[in-house]
Amino acid sequence: MERGGAAALACTFRSSSPSPVSHWRPLLHSRIRPSATARAPHFLLPTTGRRYRNVVPLEYQVEFSKVRYLTPHQFVEKLSGDLRIKGVVAGENYRFGYKASGDAAELVKLCEEFGLSAFIVRSVMDTAKRSYNGATPAVNSSDKGQVSSSRVRHALSVGDIEYVSKLLGRKHRLVLTVSEYSLKERKNITVPKSSMLNMPPADGFYENCELFNGGYLGLCRVVINTETIDIEMKDESSLSTNPFQEDQQLGIEFG
Repeated sequence: MERGGAAALACTFRSSSPSPVSHWRPLLHSRIRPSATARAPHFLLPTTGRRYRNVVPLEYQVEFSKVRYLTPHQFVEKLSGDLRIKGVVAGENYRFGYKASGDAAELVKLCEEFGLSAFIVRSVMDTAKRSYNGATPAVNSSDKGQVSSSRVRHALSVGDIEYVSKLLGRKHRLVLTVSEYSLKERKNITVPKSSMLNMPPADGFYENCELFNGGYLGLCRVVINTETIDIEMKDESSLSTNPFQEDQQLGIEFG
């Protein structure tokens, strides 16, 4: 990013707290979006790099257990001292510190105290609100119609891929790890659900998907079952020159 004519390197910060749903967020949050994962930030960070003179943002990972009991003051002190962070970006409804005792206003005040720049970003409002059976679901008590990970998770849980894409501003990507239980035969791949690294859409059939393994493999259709995820490539030759290795990651983008 640029400020005052000088270029600065953008870094993301996340804690590695265990969560039933992995999702990724920008600097200063303990979770990551339902569309990405703790183990696969490389799917999103390179695309972010295009905004920063083609420099891919770095990523710091901090054990959640080491920061969860810090007061807001101690947390910002750690960012400034141990991590040598120069500036932070957070949403206007951001909470931090033990028991979420700090808010965006306190973050700005503490950053000024420690000589950090603070940028508070207004919430992006959901202009494509969906209703199901004539009713708009209440996402959580703090929901004021803003785009949020809770809203994305709900849309995924009902299989509303079009709505998910509108909320994210891009296609949702499900990340899988190839294991010894994964099967590949001609143009078909079967992967157990236990290999998922982030939240999938609801069980069902999905057309016009795309498969990636670091590079683009091709168009596919996907069936998500109770136990497995079945991928059928549109072009059989898409997999012929791409041997899959254990622990390799696959990404499915839902159209």
